[in-house]
Amino acid sequence: MSIFALTKKTLMTKYILPVLFLLFLNVARAQEENPNYDSGLAESLGADEYGMKSYVLAILKAGSNDSKDESYINKIFRGHMENIGRLASEGKLSLAGPFEQNAKGYRGIYIFNVKTIAEAEELIKTDPAIMEKVLEAELYEWYGSAALVTHLDVHKKIAKKNP
Repeated sequence: MSIFALTKKTLMTKYILPVLFLLFLNVARAQEENPNYDSGLAESLGADEYGMKSYVLAILKAGSNDSKDESYINKIFRGHMENIGRLASEGKLSLAGPFEQNAKGYRGIYIFNVKTIAEAEELIKTDPAIMEKVLEAELYEWYGSAALVTHLDVHKKIAKKNP
């Protein structure tokens, strides 16, 4: 039987209705509420309905200052680490860490707990390594889990030594 010979009723019952039903099931399943949802926690973390929020990601790269003066570099990186600690304690920095040596000259990342690149630009200016051009930063808007900020409390409990 040719598809052109099928009646409207046959088309609906054999093909269209089953497809629509399957689509409806998938949409209904995707909209199910999370039984573990904690509205108070979500609100305190600034989470949207998916448990996510906006951040700014900074990729730190080697800057134009390639000084070999060891005491100068140590002083700059001491200030860099102190600045990281201060920003984290203020709740402005959710994550920071170095990369292993790589061909692209990437040195590390920051994930700032701010919504705009303009806010992150102001924070990045407080880093001695950025100010001295030992490092430079590329900034990107990033959308990630609102729970990211909670890892800092756990980290304080598992770090045996302070940097």
